[in-house]
Amino acid sequence: MCNVKLSILLLISSFLFSCSSKPIQSKNSFSLDYVGGAEDGLIFSNLLTSYLNDYGLLNPNSRLIIKASISHGRDLYISNVDKTSDREKINSTINLSIFDQLNNCNIFHYQSTENQFYVITETVNFISNNVAVDQIKFRNNEALIQKLIPHIVNIEANCLDEQ
Repeated sequence: MCNVKLSILLLISSFLFSCSSKPIQSKNSFSLDYVGGAEDGLIFSNLLTSYLNDYGLLNPNSRLIIKASISHGRDLYISNVDKTSDREKINSTINLSIFDQLNNCNIFHYQSTENQFYVITETVNFISNNVAVDQIKFRNNEALIQKLIPHIVNIEANCLDEQ
């Protein structure tokens, strides 16, 4: 009976191992330049560095340099007719370009926006508003990076026509 259970566990584990995804194979690697956006830029830079490193796309000596800036905006967002709950929408926008040092030109431009909202508490004394804003900014950063990675994996190092 024990041998049957072990055989079943071995079969299941081999099936799960065979279904695991392959790591991303890229012909390019990138170095990261300063990311504009003050504190938000630092957080974005740390996340982007982590993601690039995880995918094997980070090389500090690469000729392809990622230059980026991130900004977060806030808007009042009222979703219902009777206006009983005010919400604040956080808009995160990234502007990114990849610069080729060898050819001295940009090879890629990318801009993307991510939005989320939260319900505003009635008083300023609650820290939940600030915590919600920080968490949303962080999640927006992650979502923007996850949308970016597939675009840069196998980009061609051809200069863009600057106009």
